[in-house]
Amino acid sequence: MKEQSKFSKVLSILLSVVLVISSFYLLYQVIRLNVLPSKFLFPLTTGVVVLDAIFILLLIYFSKNVVSKIICIVLTLFICVASCMGGYYISKTQNVLSSITNVAKHAKNTVSVIVKESSSIKNKPQLNGVSVGSLRLNEQGSKKALKELSSEGIVLNQTEYDSMTTLLEAFYNGEVDSIIINESSRSQILDMEAYSNFDSNTRVVYQTSYKVKNNDSATSVSDITSKPFNVLISGSDTRGGFDENGRSDVIMIATVNPKTHTILLTSVPRDFYVTTACDAGDGCMQGALDKITHTGIHGTNTTKRTVEQLLGIEINYTFKVGFDTVTDLVDALGGVDVNVEPGYATNSFAALSGFSVHEGVNHLNGEQALAFARERYSYTEGDRQRTKNQQQVLMGIVKEATKPSVITNYAAIMDTMANTFSTTMSNEEITDLIKYQLNNNPTWKMEQYMVDGTGDTLMCAELGDAASVMVPDQSTVKMAKDKINAVLAGKSSEDVK
Repeated sequence: MKEQSKFSKVLSILLSVVLVISSFYLLYQVIRLNVLPSKFLFPLTTGVVVLDAIFILLLIYFSKNVVSKIICIVLTLFICVASCMGGYYISKTQNVLSSITNVAKHAKNTVSVIVKESSSIKNKPQLNGVSVGSLRLNEQGSKKALKELSSEGIVLNQTEYDSMTTLLEAFYNGEVDSIIINESSRSQILDMEAYSNFDSNTRVVYQTSYKVKNNDSATSVSDITSKPFNVLISGSDTRGGFDENGRSDVIMIATVNPKTHTILLTSVPRDFYVTTACDAGDGCMQGALDKITHTGIHGTNTTKRTVEQLLGIEINYTFKVGFDTVTDLVDALGGVDVNVEPGYATNSFAALSGFSVHEGVNHLNGEQALAFARERYSYTEGDRQRTKNQQQVLMGIVKEATKPSVITNYAAIMDTMANTFSTTMSNEEITDLIKYQLNNNPTWKMEQYMVDGTGDTLMCAELGDAASVMVPDQSTVKMAKDKINAVLAGKSSEDVK
């Protein structure tokens, strides 16, 4: 009996130590995350200390019989496991915040040497002496690829072309055996009806990358919990990784007023025909007319500057979304719901054969959500409807991510978010907003608007050729500016007619 009593005493002390360590770990992670207001943090700390004290006393002094001792041990183990899991999840949250707010100083551009699938050129050495076409617009990438190949004794006979169309025509007509393209241009090639099978009838023989400076930075407000601000949400269509520049397939301005608890989402269709603006070093064709989607090829900062010029506003922060990685996030969330209005059911999705949506609520997995967000050919409204669909997918993600059930797959969701989002908002500003939400629990009013225009075929600077665009209806551009300014001034955008 004495040995059993001694063993029970040692076990109780060990469990008490584990309980204190696990509780300390939880509290440390909570304090480190710095999102709980003082009115919650103090009671939480007090509650944990009191609970630990109660169970330590029960374990060591007051649970004498076998049944009470077993119950006390089981409950203590449960609290230890819960504290460790809670601390782990909070740690994952902290890591994600650090990751998404750590904006890379440089963006990657991937360059490929491509041949036809039927070509006899199978590997890099066989490129020696063959003809290659390249774009004058992509001079930096072409020089990088040719220089690297030359250092290995592989020399190509280069011909430069002024537009993507003439480059592709020369390639398919046999004028050149291979071409050099920036991978950020691949999507715009696939958008051309004549080259929609580009992926399947070509292959990459050689690939390299180079980095360009990322000039995107915040114009922070003095107090993010009381001062209104604008956030550019840019959805990139990159394939080579989240750190790579690519077209801006999603362009929204979120105007947030913390005092009135109003958020206005203003959408700009990707084909909107605008005058490009950028900072020195971005590499864009300053003052050239182009689709706004092409601004993303030169980085988020170029998209931001162009939107600022278009709407006559200041954008304080940017929020970049890697749309290809959104599929993983949607799957981690268990899918998202989108509502298809009457007359918009379709089974004609270019990006995903066999996929269809019906009128009413549709539950989509990651691949389906991405196809739904990118489709435009199935709709008579084209890019307008695609923009509406993108809003639905993003709002669906927010809705699923804020459900209590998200905890069941929290770690995987956090890992995916780290590879899906990037923002110039600081870690402290994000935690201040979370703390503000927890402290005040405001009900946010969501408002939406989209600029509009008319379809046309006009010269696009990045393509060096004419393409389908949306010519802005300036009255809607002015309306967007007025609505944004109304929300910034503490009013509702719905008051602007």
